[in-house]
Parts: sequence; C-alpha cells; structure tokens
Amino acid sequence: MQLYRILTVLSLSGGLSLASSLAVYQDSSIYTYTPRGTFIGFADNVKAKCKGRTVVLNQSITCPKEERLCKVLGTLNQTEQKLKAVQADISVLHTLVSLPQPKVIDANNWIKAAERIGKEQARLSSEDTALKQTLLLQNRTFSRQAPTRKALYLEKECSDALVLVFSYGQVQFSTYYEARLYGEKEIKVTQYLSVTNRSGVDIEADEAKFYYRRAQQSIRPVHFSPWIVSQYIPKRLYAKKVSRNMMQSDAAVMAMSAAVSPVEALVPEAQYLAARQYRIKDLSLPSSGKAVDVEVTSWKVPLKCEIRAYPYRNSLVFDVCSFTPKTQIERNSWKIKEGDRTINDTAVGEYDNGTYRLYTQAVPDIKVTRKPLVKRERTTGIFGSTVRKKDGFILVLTNKSDARKNMIVTERMPTSETQKITVKLLEVKSDKKVDYTVSKEGKIEMKLSLDAHETKKIEVLFEISYDKALKITY
Repeated sequence: MQLYRILTVLSLSGGLSLASSLAVYQDSSIYTYTPRGTFIGFADNVKAKCKGRTVVLNQSITCPKEERLCKVLGTLNQTEQKLKAVQADISVLHTLVSLPQPKVIDANNWIKAAERIGKEQARLSSEDTALKQTLLLQNRTFSRQAPTRKALYLEKECSDALVLVFSYGQVQFSTYYEARLYGEKEIKVTQYLSVTNRSGVDIEADEAKFYYRRAQQSIRPVHFSPWIVSQYIPKRLYAKKVSRNMMQSDAAVMAMSAAVSPVEALVPEAQYLAARQYRIKDLSLPSSGKAVDVEVTSWKVPLKCEIRAYPYRNSLVFDVCSFTPKTQIERNSWKIKEGDRTINDTAVGEYDNGTYRLYTQAVPDIKVTRKPLVKRERTTGIFGSTVRKKDGFILVLTNKSDARKNMIVTERMPTSETQKITVKLLEVKSDKKVDYTVSKEGKIEMKLSLDAHETKKIEVLFEISYDKALKITY
C-alpha cells in the first residue's frame, strides 16, 4: 500500500513537471513546455531559456520530416525544383532551336521536327506558368504560418522546461460575442476567444492564459511635490528665430528619443482600461495563421426587443434588443443568430443605463424620411429687439409590410447653454395624437403604431428666441 502511494505521488509530480503552459500578453507571448529534442520550429525573433538561463539557438536549412511545417515546406521546395527543371528544359530547347541549320533540308522531317518542338514549347510554357502560380500560393500559405523558412534548433538539449518568449504579433488573441435569439423573450450570449498563431512553432498547452495588459510594465517611483500658488505675471511673447543648428538639434533629440525605446513605438497600448484574464485548458494551437475560436462563457437572460429609428442621424430603422448582462461585455462586436440562421455577423452593441442594447439588424419594411420645414422669423420686444425664429422638420413614416408595427422614434431639437438664447418646443403634430416625451437635452422620444401599409406624417415645430444683435448657429 505504501509503495502504491509513492508511485502515485511520483506519477503526479512527473505529470506536473511535463505540464505545458502559454501566456499571451499585449506585447509578447510566453510558451513553456518540455521539448522532445533540439528542434523548435520555424521561428524568428524568439528568446529561449532553459533552467532560467538563456540558451543559444541555431538556424538550419534542414528540418525533421515528421514535423507538420517541415512537410509544408517540403512540398514548397518540391514545387521550386519542378519549376527550375522546367525552366532548364525551356532553356535547352531554345538552345537546340538556335543551332546552325543544315544546308540540305528534308522537308518532311523538318516539318515533323517543327511540330514536335512547337508542342513541347507550348507544354513547357503552360507548365512553367502553372508552377509559378502554385509556388506563389504555397509561399503565401507558408508565410502566413511561419516568419522564416529556416528551421530553429537548440544548441544543446534541454532536459528541463523550455521557455520561449515570442515578440508582439506572433501569437495574438481577441474576443467576440455571439447572440442567439429565441424569439423576442430570451437571448443566449456566448463569448469566444479568437486566437491566432503565426510564430512558426506549433503550440500544445495544457493551460493557456490571455491578458489584456502588457507583460513588461515600467512604473516609475512617485515623489511628493508641493502645489504652489503664486502671482500670475503675463509674459510677453517674442518671435523666435529658428536657426539651422536648432532644427538639427531638435531632429537629433527626436532621433535619440526614438532610439531609446523602439519597442514602445511598435507595440500598441492595450485596448481596454481594466486588465482582463482568460484561461483555456488543453489548447491545441498550430502555427497555421488560422484563428482558433474557443468558447469562454455562455449564459441566457430575458430579452426585450423594439423597433427604433433615429431620423436625425440615419434613415434606417433597426431592431434593437435590450438585456441585462450576467458578466461584463468587453467588446461591442457581435454575431447575431436566430436559431441556427445567422442574421448579422457584424452587429454592434452598447451599454445604456445599466442594460446592454444590441442593434441586431435593419428593418427594411419601414421607410422613414425627414424634411426640414420653412424657417420663419419675427421680431418682438421694445423696438423689435428680440428675434423669434420658428423652425422644425417633417417625418414621414411608411409601413410597407402586411403586419402592424410598433416602434420608437428618437428625434431632437436644439438646446441652449446660455440665457441669451432660449428654445421651446411648440408642437408635435399629426393626424392622430402622438405619445412623446422631451428631455432637458432636447431628446424627443415618440411611441408610434403603424398599421399595415400605413403612412404617417409628423410635424415637429420649435421656436428659438435671441437678441437681434446676436448671430446663432445650430
């Protein structure tokens, strides 16, 4: 029994020692694994450490034939050899044709030889063109998977865990969301990580972690400095002559600044304000250049959908669905599905007062047009000192479908930030009473119902009052 426990502990500890891991940051990626030999891959601009010490890496034109990328490169090399052979045959045939011609010509044999030469030239030309196109495609395919055609090896075998550090861009990830609608009552939200590997090293990680932050963070010490209040003395500005020496000096300073931290110039900052972390177990990430999509989380919540229009900004009408997320939505790019059918793979969403609003698709059955009204002005007050300008617009909404449509139309009217200019809404007029609200910011929200094939016209009229001496714009 004691021996069994010892063997179990040894097997577990051995399993832990062989565990592989991947950590992807915004500026680099770190892959830790136990190598089976000295071959690493077709990597470039990579650092390696074994037992905490930097190891020497060597490049070679040969690679293990059983490796996946080596097979891809082998096919590419075979195409290159075939192309060179065809081009050599074309050159030899051209040389033969250009040899001095005999003085006595047998017409029949000469015609037969010319036919054979012509057919061979045509065949070789077609094969040359086809091989060039094939080689171009194979080169593109390989360059998407690896940065170099030279194999990378360890100078000495590493019996411990090997740590590879890839530079920015060789392993990348992003997140996106998929929304599956179940009618207009429920939504299933699934978050995915999309991971791409172009490092030239096929990665097999027992655990992979992804961070929306940099691996290298330089933080300077903070020292207290007093906040001084002093008398303000305006300075006189003088035109400063810029000499050639000063221009050269400024250019030298800029060049020195660029030379000090080239990484800072090349590596973009993280796109999110807060650092977020994801974990994937048993990740197989070949260096294929193709994105590997992995589900991170999934949940269902109640859904409320409305038809909305914003005529002041856009003539389109949208299906807008709102829900309260269970977890924070970290990116506003979405794929929308209704059952198994994709209705929009480039949808956009946004937070709105604690809920999340998702613009699922455009509604082609409703047409909205917006036309300005004729501006009218009149003066009031003592000696006509106040201008009162009436202005507005007309909305024309048409339901082209065979079903009744309920919708919300968001419009706006001007607002003033000074007491010298005042704005008031005069009326929202239609054949039937319009249910609307107006906010202090000038947001007009109207709830409407359109019967099948109905057209509704709404007039919005407001008045702007200001002193005659002022000039206004809106």
